[in-house]
Amino acid sequence: MKKSNTNAKDGAERTRRSIINLLKQNGAMDANQLASELGVTAMAVRQHLYDLQEQRLVTFSEEPRSMGRPAKMWALTSEANRLFPDGYADLTVSLIESMKEAFGEEGLEKLIEIRNRKQVLDYQSKAPLSLPLQEKLLALAKSRTDEGYMAEIIANEDGSFYFVEKHCPICEAARACSGLCNKELEMFQAVLGAGLTITRDEHILAGHNRCVYRIVPQADSV
Repeated sequence: MKKSNTNAKDGAERTRRSIINLLKQNGAMDANQLASELGVTAMAVRQHLYDLQEQRLVTFSEEPRSMGRPAKMWALTSEANRLFPDGYADLTVSLIESMKEAFGEEGLEKLIEIRNRKQVLDYQSKAPLSLPLQEKLLALAKSRTDEGYMAEIIANEDGSFYFVEKHCPICEAARACSGLCNKELEMFQAVLGAGLTITRDEHILAGHNRCVYRIVPQADSV
């Protein structure tokens, strides 16, 4: 009997983890969407969602529907970030504070600049400038995913692309040192080359569920 209870508990934990992963990957979803992905009933999913809500890992907002009551759209809270790779957040934040104390803001900025140059060289070795834009983006997305960013690209009909990162493994470090995020656009521009306009449309540190970069080839470079 004890073994049966243990198996049931393990199964429930796996289902809740699958729900968390789906919300991380896809953003807000309702219970029916989650149930369809998981192959279980919407009622079972709702029970897991309420359990996760009690743990402060998920929350919901109501979305109007053309018929019936509004749907509850579930999304992860900031508390859920601890369930994903965080790039040794506590140690990194501590080191940043120590570097500020030892070298000042100017010294820290120089260190970030050095890190950015090394990142660019590393990414360029995996996504050479000679590649077509989409191939460069795919190679860059793979490298960033390997680092924990859960990156993907979305090709748009107008020839532009979205570069989407669903997790930030250095989020706490970036909160402590805004320069890390400020250098991202510069890094993407250097890796992907000239002839592109790159903007950040969504930003995890601004409260969004993901970082989204819009990459638009300039007319004279197409």
